[in-house]
Amino acid sequence: MIEVEKKFILTDEQEKRLLDGAEFLGEKNITDTYYDDTSYSLTRKDLWLRKRDASFELKIPMNVSIEERVNDCYRELETDKEIAAYLKLSEKKALAEALTENGYAPFVTIVTTRRKYKKDGYNIDLDSADFGYRIAEIECMVEAESEIHDTGQKIIQYAKTHGLSGDNAIRGKVAKYLERNNPAHLQALIEAKVVK
Repeated sequence: MIEVEKKFILTDEQEKRLLDGAEFLGEKNITDTYYDDTSYSLTRKDLWLRKRDASFELKIPMNVSIEERVNDCYRELETDKEIAAYLKLSEKKALAEALTENGYAPFVTIVTTRRKYKKDGYNIDLDSADFGYRIAEIECMVEAESEIHDTGQKIIQYAKTHGLSGDNAIRGKVAKYLERNNPAHLQALIEAKVVK
């Protein structure tokens, strides 16, 4: 499956309008630890390796350059074997050990309280990160790459019907954390055209 999503910063009024009539699916706390090496070789390629609670995940970009990007779109690898193969690491060792041996280490841990909703066929996540950042995502899962563009446009139109803007400069949680705490890493991502 391919995740197509758009990030938004919501006012209280926009949040109320967006959630009006939505089905509340639940709330949970998520602990994400993100990994990279000292050259930022993963994140400079828009690759996001994280350990979410107890399991590793790797988000691989599926869309165009940041200048042309309207939505975020990633394919997610969720097994240690897939991740090790993609990163060309030994599959004979535990993934955590292979990562350490190849110079990958945690660069941030973020604890997020996530409230999940469903409305009109879209998933809506409202995230509140432990460093004081709130963000909303409207997302949809698709089967094929051929569906990415149209789905992205539908998300934007859906957001507009709820009074949300299609601003492309909204940073995700990790980029916002880096903006506040590690400007050198953020600058490397800006220069690599991963974030604006």
